Amino acid sequence: MELDFDDALTWGLRGYVRRVTEELGLTGECSYVQAERPAGAYLALDGRLPGFPDRDVALLWDEERGWSAAVETHSGEDVLVQAHFGPDVVPPPQAVARWVRALFRGRRTPEPRSGAPRDPHHDLVGLLAPYTAAALVPMPRGA
Repeated sequence: MELDFDDALTWGLRGYVRRVTEELGLTGECSYVQAERPAGAYLALDGRLPGFPDRDVALLWDEERGWSAAVETHSGEDVLVQAHFGPDVVPPPQAVARWVRALFRGRRTPEPRSGAPRDPHHDLVGLLAPYTAAALVPMPRGA
């Protein structure tokens, strides 16, 4: 199957978010992928960050900054970003999951660099291409 640029970006991002979701042990039911540029993703997380016992937590991704963790507000306004992963725009899903678990334990420092540094002219489709297949396989029932 040959994908055009927009399809390749969409399927790669969906697959990448799916792999991160799986590494976090989530079902993916509370996630959203926006493939239109600027591309982004939202994953609702289970648990609370230290210091925010009454606020839901979300993991956000965008094509310029990569991953960040945020707490939801009570007023429906924008989320409040609490931490950024680091310089990688598309870090390995396992590294993202380790970082999120550390955040829930109170560690706010970025994950050590796990790949190429952020490049404003990065090839997003190329970075996401290894994850395309994950988006094309149906989720197991009950997952």
